[in-house]
Amino acid sequence: MSIDNLADAFYDELRDMLSAEKQLVKALPKMVKHSTNPQLKKAFEAHLKETEKHVERVEQAFEDTGKAARAKTCEAMQGLIEEADSLLKEEAEPAVKDALIIAAAQKVEHYEIATYGTLCTWAEDLGYSNALQLLKQNMDDEEAADQKLSSLAKTINQEAMATK
Repeated sequence: MSIDNLADAFYDELRDMLSAEKQLVKALPKMVKHSTNPQLKKAFEAHLKETEKHVERVEQAFEDTGKAARAKTCEAMQGLIEEADSLLKEEAEPAVKDALIIAAAQKVEHYEIATYGTLCTWAEDLGYSNALQLLKQNMDDEEAADQKLSSLAKTINQEAMATK
């Protein structure tokens, strides 16, 4: 695909984000399984449900482009998930493992926040009001998830520091 203008760039990045969200739907159950802190498990379970909604919203955002909702492999998310998978295989005390899982999850959240921020700016510039509303909802969810992880990290990191 040739990217000749901002509308093409928006479509290409939206395809990338659709892939990213779909990859997360598959990856989050692993985070749930490997987390030992009950609140962390619950946060990942809730975020999985949100991520399923994110996929739907991104698919709906394609309507403004007049083009099909087709994913394009998001290599950045693929790399972040591979890194998280390698952390999940590490031998570590439970609280330390949870701290590592939070770190990996926050990297994902920050990537999503950055991408949604760009997409929202471009949607506004292009007059894609429906897409803007949908993508802004996703970005708000990602920011809330990041804040929740930061809050959980305060307790979990203290627990991790207490292990020898």
